Amino acid sequence: MKFLRQLFASCLVLGALAGASVAPAADAPAGAKPAAKDLVLKGDAKCTSCHDESDEPKLLHIGKTKHGTVADGRTPSCTSCHGESDLHTNNPQKLKDRPATDRNFSKSSKLTAEEKSAACTTCHQGGKHMNWNTSAHANRDVGCTSCHQVHVEKDKVRDKRAQAEVCYTCHKQQRSELNRPSHHPIPEGKMSCSDCHNAHGSAGPKMLVKDTTNATCYTCHAEKRGPFVHNHQPVVEDCGNCHNPHGTTAEAMLKARQPFLCQQCHADAAHPGNVPAIRANMPNAVSSNIGPGYAQARGCSNCHTNIHGSNSPSNATSSGPFRFFR
Repeated sequence: MKFLRQLFASCLVLGALAGASVAPAADAPAGAKPAAKDLVLKGDAKCTSCHDESDEPKLLHIGKTKHGTVADGRTPSCTSCHGESDLHTNNPQKLKDRPATDRNFSKSSKLTAEEKSAACTTCHQGGKHMNWNTSAHANRDVGCTSCHQVHVEKDKVRDKRAQAEVCYTCHKQQRSELNRPSHHPIPEGKMSCSDCHNAHGSAGPKMLVKDTTNATCYTCHAEKRGPFVHNHQPVVEDCGNCHNPHGTTAEAMLKARQPFLCQQCHADAAHPGNVPAIRANMPNAVSSNIGPGYAQARGCSNCHTNIHGSNSPSNATSSGPFRFFR
């Protein structure tokens, strides 16, 4: 029994000590907040002594991003991006509104897009960033922070489902096209702009992820790659000859519905020469046996099913043109 009394007394003492350890200090000012936890690096303590979890916007959410991974030796500190910012931290003139940091990335910043991006490219070099300086974005005063939000836990431009909304801020025509009936499934969140484009620049046209339009398309549409025994020249040249990848009102994202798309080449007036015409009963028509208007009323691909190219030996005719039948 004596042992139990001693054990109970010990528990009471330990409980009292624990309560004392979490009680506020007697000399702490009324309403004082505990010091913010240093979520990034110890060198950022002078920043987190003022900036805490109550900040709006939530600046310390950077601790939940790759920029806040303490275990990674490459992790930057606040001063890596914003500079030492002595005027901001010390506020020697005791101004009500502190001077901005040496490098301020807000919309009201006086820094140019190039100057803001310079802080990022100090680390982000090579790989998919290697063409940034010669990219269309960099040359049109678009900076890294024009698209990226560094301090938020989930950067929209890195989220496939939300990325397009960031791009639409500037690319309004593409927003309109992607709302047409035939489009790539970007609005549905199954694709993102970055599946085809490298926003940081590339060696290919239109900042495509591959060196050519066709190579980019073949990433998914490998069955159209070829080479075929009988190649359709417009397909070999550029998929964009027939398709608008963002969206159209015609099926399969075609720039115009059949037969009008085909007539852009296969018509005497549009393409004189030895390209077979599709107008019925013309001397160089594919078949003079097609009744007047029949080729107009029916889709060309009803018969020419392998329009991207064919390996069938029956597709070669004695006069030379390929029919691209199955």
